[in-house]
Amino acid sequence: MKTKAVRIYGKNDLRLEEFELPAMKDDEILARVVSDSICMSSHKAAEQGADHKRVPKDIATNPTIIGHEFCGVIESVGKKWAKEFKAGDKFSIQPALNYKGSLDAPGYSFRWIGGNATYVLIPSEVMEMGCLLKYDGEAFFYGSLAEPVSCIVGAFHAQYHTTGGSYAHRMGIVAGGSLAILAGAGPMGLGAVDYAIHNPVKPKLLIVTDIDDARLNRAAEILPPAEAQKCGVELKYINTSKPEYNNEYLINLTAGLGYDDVFVFAPVKPVVEQGDKLLARDGCLNFFAGPIDPAFSAAFNFYNVHYASTHIVGTSGGNTDDMKECLKMTADGKINPAAMITHVGGLNAAIDTTLNLPKIPGGKKLLYTHKNLPLTAIADFEREGAANPFFKRLSEICKRHNNLWNLEAEQYLLVHAQNI
Repeated sequence: MKTKAVRIYGKNDLRLEEFELPAMKDDEILARVVSDSICMSSHKAAEQGADHKRVPKDIATNPTIIGHEFCGVIESVGKKWAKEFKAGDKFSIQPALNYKGSLDAPGYSFRWIGGNATYVLIPSEVMEMGCLLKYDGEAFFYGSLAEPVSCIVGAFHAQYHTTGGSYAHRMGIVAGGSLAILAGAGPMGLGAVDYAIHNPVKPKLLIVTDIDDARLNRAAEILPPAEAQKCGVELKYINTSKPEYNNEYLINLTAGLGYDDVFVFAPVKPVVEQGDKLLARDGCLNFFAGPIDPAFSAAFNFYNVHYASTHIVGTSGGNTDDMKECLKMTADGKINPAAMITHVGGLNAAIDTTLNLPKIPGGKKLLYTHKNLPLTAIADFEREGAANPFFKRLSEICKRHNNLWNLEAEQYLLVHAQNI
């Protein structure tokens, strides 16, 4: 079976190639990838090459396939897994295998599996760890978004608070408390807002900060405060670049108590330090955004750590249970991760998108791996449609869905976009 895939050979050395996959073994599964969303972690892996903790040292001679937020269809199943999976099953994958304590993960470490490919061989480790997840939804892109959304779910579960007078920890955000999502108008921040509003454990007050009115206004269109109010959450979008919306203003929203839970969605020193200043007694700060700089640091008030029991937690990815939770919430219509997607393209766009991801504005970049399509912003569909009927049609479809990516648009693209 031939596949086309983007492989990493070294620092910033990504190549789109066609090659033969090995014959499937009895403990492997052959699968067709349909969609893959590009993660900042893939950009970091491309930038660091063999220095990345998940990337093998010998990629110059044994390159691996990149991309780990993918969804597709099983083509053939080895004998070992024939009772659990069958051809035609849709799937999503939890890349954080933790197989025998190893950091190896699809999209970083394996030669024959990764999201930026047309066909892949799923190794036995994935199934042994329960990380090949059946997906019953219609839209492939929701399956691709399950991994990034699971990172949000895991972060919420990792929050903890103390029980007065004891050392017992209560896991999760404070129900009915105050929650701040700093630098939260980006794709992952919007996912966190969606989850915070529609999860059974909700805050009473939720503030989302950013320094760009356009991003905040779009966030308010996608997840309006009125919708949050229906769920019992007071939601406020705040531009903290304006002097009047300083820390004193933010704390006054909590009657001067501060925030029980603070999430930092940008690896920026002043944002981390602002989060520390906003914490209430027993407040928990979640440093969600992963920095590229291994020496990244910020000041933290240890007087408050000692006397006000403030604390910090960091999470990197979700686990399999987190993915199952987000897949179920998506299937039940409780959350809509489509708000995270701002661009779509084909496999031909994977290299440039991955290498230049921090320079490309917007949210998640979604690729359909069997298609040859330039990376295009949903906001640009109408303009592109003036000369291209394909984008004209996509623009019309997305307008019916609040300018969000959707199942109808995906189905149209899969039929009408040029194959790679």
